[in-house]
Amino acid sequence: MNDALRILPEIILTLAGVLVMIADALLPKLSSRKPLGWLAVLGALAALGASFWQYQLPAGAAYYGVVQTDAFSVFFHVLIAGIVLASLLITLDAVTPETEGLGELFALMLFGSVGMMLMTSAVELLLVFVALEISSISTYIMAGYRRKSAKSPESALKYFLLGSFATSFFLYGIALIFGATGTTRIGAIADAIATANPSSALLYVGLAMVIVGLGFKVSAAPFHVWTPDVYEGSPSPVVALMSTGPKAAAFAVLLRIAYGALPQLHADWVPILWWLAVISMTIGNLGALRQSNVKRMLAYSSIAHAGYILVAFTALSADGVAAASFYAVSYAAMNVGIFAIVSHAGGYDDRLTLIDDYRGLAYRSPLLGGAMAFFLISLIGIPFTGGFFGKFYVFAAALHSGMVWLAIIGLINSGIAAFYYLRVVIALYSRPSEAAPALALEKPSLALLIAIFITSAATLILGIVPGSVLDAARAAAQTFTSVGQDAATPTSSSVDAVRTGR
Repeated sequence: MNDALRILPEIILTLAGVLVMIADALLPKLSSRKPLGWLAVLGALAALGASFWQYQLPAGAAYYGVVQTDAFSVFFHVLIAGIVLASLLITLDAVTPETEGLGELFALMLFGSVGMMLMTSAVELLLVFVALEISSISTYIMAGYRRKSAKSPESALKYFLLGSFATSFFLYGIALIFGATGTTRIGAIADAIATANPSSALLYVGLAMVIVGLGFKVSAAPFHVWTPDVYEGSPSPVVALMSTGPKAAAFAVLLRIAYGALPQLHADWVPILWWLAVISMTIGNLGALRQSNVKRMLAYSSIAHAGYILVAFTALSADGVAAASFYAVSYAAMNVGIFAIVSHAGGYDDRLTLIDDYRGLAYRSPLLGGAMAFFLISLIGIPFTGGFFGKFYVFAAALHSGMVWLAIIGLINSGIAAFYYLRVVIALYSRPSEAAPALALEKPSLALLIAIFITSAATLILGIVPGSVLDAARAAAQTFTSVGQDAATPTSSSVDAVRTGR
């Protein structure tokens, strides 16, 4: 029973997914499947509550030590549960009662989140692989869910083929790490490196392959080629989940491997992630400049934001782990929020895809237009938004670790990003012309309003009073003893000063 409590959110989501599938089979063929979405929302709410409850559990392992409940895993459990909750609400707004396969779609969203959560709590690399496959297979299917669209099956096929190839890199990397250290337990790998003298060639090649596999999952360049096509072809509610949940889980795995299994090799893997951060930020932002399609622009934007998170990996202190964790939360809030509005404006079938299609949105719906502009300025990193404080914390951690040039490159890229984000903001507040008529909008549903409220409130709170989330992120960083002894650093002090207004 104690073991089950340590995976309670995963159990709740699994049971909710099974209930949705059973109820879907029992409902009459022609009846609406939308109530199944509300059943899935209740499951996500219960999982979110269980994740918060796990904070009171003492840190410990379960199921023969392959799963660990600690501040780090619970932090990402809460994040993923919140993401899937908001994504389900967006899906309820976008679909119609006639949409095919709704029951399966809701169930897949729940099952995929089970894999994401297991990735964050697994301390056995083989379990990480299994959890990664649970998450990936669900997203492969959801990417191609619009069967009548030519782009959707194409994007799903690309995602599946390239994703399977990247997963094979990850699995082979695990095998090489096992060959070098004799174990696939994250803690035992660190002990083997510290006490023995493992084969460095096998270990380094294995680490490189693991980075390739996880780099694909987080859309880091040069492993990003699938991202624009998959984002464009997938239903917008699915992209809201896909662009945040699996990315947060993969970053959690990378943090646990880097700081939990390979802290002694810090000097070896930091240069790799340094260059990945630079390439991702630069390619992502330059690629987004050329886009006229909103979803493709946001796809390149996600590549750039993966680079910003990777900046935090180069930090030498606990602030690096805390900064990456905090940024994952702020990015999830603003990205899910913006896809909520893109989903409502374009509909499940993406009728409106170009930036010019959003011209005058703020006049037709001040609420939706204002919310979209707010999320866009947060993605830029304007003060009093979660995006600003996320970037501040990431760049401050890098500067404290002596990565001055990396911080400068990141700031330059943030300036480039402002151009294409503000282009959309200008379109939102431009009067429609005859060439670009006003955007026709349906009245927002209750589900959409709840999703926008959750994401906008989170983005605002993270930018004004981020103290609670910062404390949780720092507690998560203390999980890794190799970086947990220096929380009281100049960077921490500067963050505290901003947080308290001193």
